[in-house]
Amino acid sequence: MYIRIHRSAGCQEVVGICDQELLGTTLAEGDLNMVISPSFFGEHLATEEEILAALHDCGNINMFGERCIDLAVRHGFVERESCRMIAGVPHAIIL
Repeated sequence: MYIRIHRSAGCQEVVGICDQELLGTTLAEGDLNMVISPSFFGEHLATEEEILAALHDCGNINMFGERCIDLAVRHGFVERESCRMIAGVPHAIIL
């Protein structure tokens, strides 16, 4: 899974997490096109421990992919029913 933590002065951190195979792809469904870009989701392959630490510490998280969503569900950060499917890929925003 890839992760990037965006930090800016005076703002809360925003975290992008996606499954490895999704990076650089575009998910298209109807009028919706979601670009899973390295500029947002980063190029750092993270361990599950790093992902869990980010889920624990950050309050604004954008996630795409079966593995990262499953990890968040297993550890109680999000419910599977609250995830949206976009082109067959689960997506969650945690605020």
